[in-house]
Amino acid sequence: MQAEQKIFRYPYTYSLELGRELPGFELSYTTYGTRNADDNNIVWVCHALTGSSNVAEWWDGLVGEGKYIDPAKYFIICVNVIGSAYGSTNPLSVNPKTQQPFYRDFPIITVKDVVGSLEILRQELQIRKINICIGGSLGGQQALEWAVEVPDLFEELILIASNALHSPWGVAFNESQRMAIEADPTYNDNNEEAGKMGMRAARSVALLSYRNYDTYNFTQARDNPDQIDDFRASSYQQYQGDKFMKRFNAYSYWTLSKMMDSHNVGRNRGGIVHALGMVKAKTLVLGIKSDLLFPLTEQQFLARHIPDAVFQEIDSLYGHDGFLIEYKQLTQVIKAWQQTNGKLQTATLG
Repeated sequence: MQAEQKIFRYPYTYSLELGRELPGFELSYTTYGTRNADDNNIVWVCHALTGSSNVAEWWDGLVGEGKYIDPAKYFIICVNVIGSAYGSTNPLSVNPKTQQPFYRDFPIITVKDVVGSLEILRQELQIRKINICIGGSLGGQQALEWAVEVPDLFEELILIASNALHSPWGVAFNESQRMAIEADPTYNDNNEEAGKMGMRAARSVALLSYRNYDTYNFTQARDNPDQIDDFRASSYQQYQGDKFMKRFNAYSYWTLSKMMDSHNVGRNRGGIVHALGMVKAKTLVLGIKSDLLFPLTEQQFLARHIPDAVFQEIDSLYGHDGFLIEYKQLTQVIKAWQQTNGKLQTATLG
């Protein structure tokens, strides 16, 4: 499957929701497949916290030849969000006003700011209609914000393991990770490697929210009942921290966690319920039964207040990370929903 990676450059001042501005920005985006002349085959994928625009790499069970989102059928686009470490403007980018990287001076970016940049790119590409917008976790937050901001844009909206407002529980996990980064004395050094050991510890904290008790019991069980050290769970946390440290930077991680905390579709819209009522797209909301970070009650709330939305749950050993792993279940539910023209009977909303 051939991917086309591109850079969109916006050369004008971009005003941000919290009052600061960017002196222009760049968006790294990837496309797959061929766009129809009437724009009726476009799938826009919004990535999660540390994802890239290369959706076929991190969602390879859902996107690819012969998969649910097949480039032989769809024109697929995914954009790396502002602040991320995969090609878009981020804290390591050079600030044209100072000719130095932003580092810790990079402004706080909200989900609304991200969606504003996506909308600018969408208009630049002259995309009139998006057949499907899909995203999980932070990707679902972006997709929902966009569907509220531009209600007539999407035919279908698929929200997975996401919410309308980031919870105090989720904020607490993110703050704990930022505390780990800030406790690294190198975070104040203003270089690409700064804060990486703190970020390594932060990623270990994050994994606990992405998985759950049963996940670790199954995948990281003791080698024997009498073991007193060198646990598999310990080496797993170390390994995941090391792996993440090689592919990301602490400034972007700090920025993206703040972005997630900012999510509130009801802000300046008369409240969450009113905002959700503005969604016009046919909407499928998917939750994961074992998700500790984005519990089912959050997806049930979305489905209850988005007009004619359908709620379905899947089960997974892997908690929140199930949205990246349970391809077969996701494909089955989404296909069944589409085959019934969005009229699939909703699961119990509680």
